[in-house]
Amino acid sequence: MALAIFQFPCLSDNYGVLIHDEATGRTASIDAPDAAAVTAALAEKGWTLTEILTTHHHPDHTDGNLALKAATGCTITGPDYEADKIPGIDRKLREGDVYDFAGHPVHVIWTPGHTLGHIAYHLPEDGIAFAGDTMFALGCGRVFEGTLEQMWQSLTKLAALPDETVVYCGHEYTESNLRFALTIDGANPALVARGEEVKKLRAAGKPTVPTTIAAEKATNPYLRADDPAVRATMKMPDAPAAEVFAAIRTAKDNFK
Repeated sequence: MALAIFQFPCLSDNYGVLIHDEATGRTASIDAPDAAAVTAALAEKGWTLTEILTTHHHPDHTDGNLALKAATGCTITGPDYEADKIPGIDRKLREGDVYDFAGHPVHVIWTPGHTLGHIAYHLPEDGIAFAGDTMFALGCGRVFEGTLEQMWQSLTKLAALPDETVVYCGHEYTESNLRFALTIDGANPALVARGEEVKKLRAAGKPTVPTTIAAEKATNPYLRADDPAVRATMKMPDAPAAEVFAAIRTAKDNFK
């Protein structure tokens, strides 16, 4: 049976996500940005929290951990690489581990860059992935703890997932990402068309995520470092893709 998935906004621009298995009643929160928002979402759906799957240690992804654990007794799972920074962690996961969620295999992908220990969760049988703050719609996370090379390798791992994979990410940053993407890849018709759809969705107060691997490969400038048009914009026609990516990410850091 397919998992039920419920995405909801919280904090200023975060998304929370609940996944629920009807047969067993198991319910996981992907990260816990805010305990009150997660609790309200659980009440709306009539689900009982059994676990939290943490992508990385930043407070806007873990601030709800302890309150939710105290209220529900849920188990907290997260990356072994930064376990000492994750409140209430019970189970530690590493690259290549497979976590069983009610009979649904959850594959762990180590995606350092935004933080050194960041992990993503891929459920291949369900065709979904939870990328945290590594990949965004039309963007990628700022590199705080790792290196630009690490972030490029992490994005490459995610881009290698099946095209139809539905990707949930941690924030609603798409309009800002779009403005920047158009300066890098503005002649890309797929990006222009997607931009119009993004504007319509946000004008209607609707989310622009989840996205798909196929959509990101076609329009996300960080994944298009090998594209001749992107290379031309960056004036790096012969540079390795990792270096083109690094230049794009650095340009975004300074983009107003």
